[in-house]
Amino acid sequence: MSRVCFLVLVFCFSCSNEVKPKYEYIVKNKSFIESFDLKPNTGFTNLSKGFTFYKHDNKEASTVPIILIHGFSVPSYIWEPTFELLSNKGYNVISLDLFGRGFSENLDQPYTDKLFADQVIDLMIKLNIDSAKLVGLSNGGRVISKVAELKPSVVSSLIYVASSGFKSIKETKNKSVSNEEVENFIKNNYPTISKGQLEDFKHPENHVGWDEKYEELLKYKGFAKALISTTKNHYTMDNIHKKIHESDIPVYTIWGDSDKVVVYDEFEKRIDSLMPKRKEFFILESGHLPHMENPEQFNRILLSIIK
Repeated sequence: MSRVCFLVLVFCFSCSNEVKPKYEYIVKNKSFIESFDLKPNTGFTNLSKGFTFYKHDNKEASTVPIILIHGFSVPSYIWEPTFELLSNKGYNVISLDLFGRGFSENLDQPYTDKLFADQVIDLMIKLNIDSAKLVGLSNGGRVISKVAELKPSVVSSLIYVASSGFKSIKETKNKSVSNEEVENFIKNNYPTISKGQLEDFKHPENHVGWDEKYEELLKYKGFAKALISTTKNHYTMDNIHKKIHESDIPVYTIWGDSDKVVVYDEFEKRIDSLMPKRKEFFILESGHLPHMENPEQFNRILLSIIK
């Protein structure tokens, strides 16, 4: 065998046995959407900033639509138990993946509260929804507050669940995200970030496999950049919450009694001064995800609110 043929064979063997990278190797693009196996009541839609994955059930129901908005990094599947509850009860219910999360598009632009709020408003327009009850979990609380600021007429009520939006934030001056920051984040955080999701629970032993589900998110290119950019674009939302208080929008807050991610004691006085008219509930034996840890009490309260 000639030397040239031998080198060609070696090259072909190397290509066929190339090790696939563990993280961020799937690009969410047109081909991704076309190859996606859609389940009933799910779909993709093109909005002004990018494509969005969403789930919608009981579209023709006469009830005011309920939109479930997830938190910082875990996409809409975090709301599956609540979505199923509301769906079975006959409510018009929607959940979506915010940009940079789940199956929605990963964008090359700053991930701001306004970006996410515009996404929610655009989806409502697309679905011909004039007004909705907005339920925001954790960082989703920031999103629903921003929706209420940008377009209060589309908000029937605001339901905050373990919302991180009432914290005092020290703003980051440089909000850009470099390739080096992304690489370092992947290198230093990705190996343990999935296991860290179990810290959201007071009793993580009851949620075996939750971290493995999160591991799937690390395959999508742009996820790390989205997380970094979102954090860098946070700011204190006191002025927005003052405006909400001055409006006639009903406000409800729900907290886990043992939340170590969003610690209520750290901002209790702030929220009391900003939103004294709110109706507040605490879910027993729950950490940061009360709808999953104590669904019986959470569901009872949520249903009483939306009725």
